[in-house]
Amino acid sequence: MPVLLNESVDGLDVKPSGIYVDVTFGGGGHAREILRRLGSKGRVVAFDQDADAAENVDAIGDKRLTLVRGSFRFLRSYLRYRAVDEVDGILGDLGVSWRQLDVAERGFSFRFDSPLDMRMNRHCERTASALVNTCSVQELARIFASYGELSNAAKIAKLIDAARQKSRIATAGELVEALRPALPSFGERKPLAKIFQALRIEVNQEMLALEQMLPQAAKALKAGGRLSVITYHSLEDRMVKNFIRCGNVRGEMGKDPFGAATAPLEAINKKVALPTEAELRQNPRARSAKLRIAQKIS
Repeated sequence: MPVLLNESVDGLDVKPSGIYVDVTFGGGGHAREILRRLGSKGRVVAFDQDADAAENVDAIGDKRLTLVRGSFRFLRSYLRYRAVDEVDGILGDLGVSWRQLDVAERGFSFRFDSPLDMRMNRHCERTASALVNTCSVQELARIFASYGELSNAAKIAKLIDAARQKSRIATAGELVEALRPALPSFGERKPLAKIFQALRIEVNQEMLALEQMLPQAAKALKAGGRLSVITYHSLEDRMVKNFIRCGNVRGEMGKDPFGAATAPLEAINKKVALPTEAELRQNPRARSAKLRIAQKIS
């Protein structure tokens, strides 16, 4: 089920003949809603590096929809290759799709004792198994502290190191067993979710991809065009917030020679939009979602 569907698409202020980009196509829910609001001359260019996304394009069966099989970190290059210089709006839902989480062999979830994979693009070489078996203890601790926001990141890293000294960690079940001494007797799902999230972010270089995509999105937007981004992690949200406010993910305010701010976007919603209680009841996975909307300054 698409998260913050109406709120995120409303934020694009869809024009019937406009060109819109969905940088995280996934199941196609957001793209489908954009298409519903477009006229016959409108167009949606969707990005997804997961090969399974092609099936969802076929299911929609709309000639106004074009799928780019690649990462949004190369947004401008892919658009130019398709002779698209400017667009009216860009939407991104930075969460993991239900298909990735619920298909055991993808290795995204601790609910299945499946191979530790977690690659969104299965042509990439490094899997989560390779990561936990080759990264230094210090690097693992950094990953869990930064991307999982875990206070016991160092302990988790040491437990993984101790387990891999005995045998390679190849499956989600083997990783969970290695982590058992760091997990609470009750309520282990929350820390496990954070640990697996941290590994997924590192495997797919998600923060780097977002940092590279945002300035490209600003350049690709027409004057008055909209950017609508749903985040699920505090670091992602901070990066989007900083970019909208300052024009860079670090939050450093740039100024031109006359002292005027150089940020290319301005916030439409000064306060982040959150899922309603009704949406959370229907879709608990939306609980950490935050939506920020910005417009390119004319």
